[in-house]
Amino acid sequence: MNLANRITLARIFLVPIIMFFLLVNVKTPNIRIEQFSITYNQIIAALIFIIAASTDSLDGYIARKRKLVTNLGKLLDPLADKLLVSAVLVSLVEMDKLDAWIAIVIISREFAVTGLRQIALLEGRVVAASKWGKWKTAAQITAIIALLLNNFPFEFVGFRFDIFASWIAAIITMYSGFDYYMKNKDVINWNEQKQ
Repeated sequence: MNLANRITLARIFLVPIIMFFLLVNVKTPNIRIEQFSITYNQIIAALIFIIAASTDSLDGYIARKRKLVTNLGKLLDPLADKLLVSAVLVSLVEMDKLDAWIAIVIISREFAVTGLRQIALLEGRVVAASKWGKWKTAAQITAIIALLLNNFPFEFVGFRFDIFASWIAAIITMYSGFDYYMKNKDVINWNEQKQ
C-alpha cells in the first residue's frame, strides 16, 4: 500500500476517535472565558478533525506528484471524505449544535453525487470534481470547525458565525449537487434509454 493510500486510511481511522471525544461522556473540565465555554473533549475533537480534513488535499497531492494514483485510492479517498463529514455532522446533531435538516441536506447530496459518479463509471466516464465541489468542501469544513469550537472567537463579538457558516455550507452543498447533475444529466438520460 502506497503512502497516499495510507494517509487516506488514517483519515478513516480518525473518524471513530473524533466521535469518541464528541459523544462519549468523559468528564473533563470546561474552559470558561466570560460567556464562552468549551470542553477539552471538543477541543481535542476539533484538532483531530482539522488534521483529518487537511489530509484530504495531502493524499491527493502525493498520489499525483509521485504517480501513485490507484483504483484503491480512487475508491477510498471520496469514501474517507464522506465518512469524516457525515460522522461529525451526525455527532453535532446529537449534541444539539446543528439542525438535523442541514446534516440531511449535506449527507443526501453526498450520496446523490456518489450515485451519479457510479452510474458514469459504469458507462466508462469519470465525473470530475468541480470548483463548486471544492467550495462545498471548504464551506462544510469551515462550518464544522466553527460548530466544534462553540463559535470561537466570534462568540465574543456576538456574531453567530457557526450558524451563518452552516447555512452557507447547506446552500453551496445544494447548489454544487445541482451543478453536478446539470453538467452530467446526459449520463442519467443515456442510462434510462439503455434500459
